[in-house]
Amino acid sequence: MGEKRSDAAAADRGQPGWRSLPAGIWALGLVSMLMDVSSEMIHALLPVYLTVGLGATALTVGMIEGIAEATAAITKVFSGALSDRIGRRKELAAIGYGLAAITKPIFPLAPSIGWLVAARFVDRVGKGIRGAPRDALVADLAPEGQRGAAFGLRQSLDTFGAFLGPLAAIGLMWLFSDDFRSVFWVAVAPAFVAVALILLAVKEPKRPEGLRRVRLPLSRAELGRLGSTYWWVVAVATLFTLARFSEAFLILRADTAGVPLMLVPLVFVGMNAVYAVSAWPVGALSDKTGRIGLLSVGLCLLIVADLVLALAPGLSGFALGVLIWGLHMGFTQGLLGTLVAEAVPAELRGTAFGMFNLVTGLALLLASVIAGALWEEFGAQWTFLAGAAFAAVAVAGLPPLARRLAGAVRPG
Repeated sequence: MGEKRSDAAAADRGQPGWRSLPAGIWALGLVSMLMDVSSEMIHALLPVYLTVGLGATALTVGMIEGIAEATAAITKVFSGALSDRIGRRKELAAIGYGLAAITKPIFPLAPSIGWLVAARFVDRVGKGIRGAPRDALVADLAPEGQRGAAFGLRQSLDTFGAFLGPLAAIGLMWLFSDDFRSVFWVAVAPAFVAVALILLAVKEPKRPEGLRRVRLPLSRAELGRLGSTYWWVVAVATLFTLARFSEAFLILRADTAGVPLMLVPLVFVGMNAVYAVSAWPVGALSDKTGRIGLLSVGLCLLIVADLVLALAPGLSGFALGVLIWGLHMGFTQGLLGTLVAEAVPAELRGTAFGMFNLVTGLALLLASVIAGALWEEFGAQWTFLAGAAFAAVAVAGLPPLARRLAGAVRPG
């Protein structure tokens, strides 16, 4: 049974330091970090490789990114529900990481856009299979009162990999004289190390005594058990996702701002450095002060980032916008995951994360297509101004969510 408490009531409990977080959470964070090193070495260069190397348009890039992320989101529904049905998370997460690893060699071997789309598609299927079970596993492993810190730590380590990946891509692009395919080959190695780590270092926790068995997680009755508070979290996150279109458009913005080809991955380096540094402290702080106030700050930061990217001139304005974008990610991504975990019964966490990612993934598909169309028709400025408008609407949805969280019955 859950206990009735407000979002800020968690502040009354003592909060142990990061050293008390279970080893499994650290291991999952390191797995995410290694896979992101691999993925971001490729993805930091892929939009430019598509447009410069293969002649794709910005709209094509937007559609590829949107379809890829929507594919991952749809897959997460079924993998999350399956993890609730079988009562285990690790096996599905490992399968997802393994599938992503074996697709990495396709990127350097692909002779055309069609092959790259296929590789991106299969890679995102792997992400979809692992995403919801992994997030549910973090929630299962996290000690009471430290879920914000647990999600924040995993997000920080994940994003540190997203920082290291583009940095490695820059050095390798210099070393290999702007040879994209050679960089893509190097990216294969950390993906397979990540698979080995999850197989050897992550241990599934024992199922709690008396926890209800779920036979049909996606049935109407079980989805109804997720509760109205959960669906409010999903609604706010959907509006937020419409504002936060694919980061591929930051790469394209770098090109229009005059960033040299070899230094384009610095966009992800700067963004993810700020993201990685902020995610864990924000998550830990939310365990003490509550989630909604910090989430509001994050959405306001996104509005500022979009306005700066749309209106500020020159490389300095672009760089400032990218750094603020990274800070807004640190203030929002881990908190949204924590809100999902705390809004639903423990036995339905996989399903909850899967549905959350389905809805927000479809929103990302729509957002990326809209962003690409606006870019093609009106230019970069209007793409980012539209993002700021959607973010402002998402901010308006936070007060009613806060009221629901204040009176919600949450599972422990």
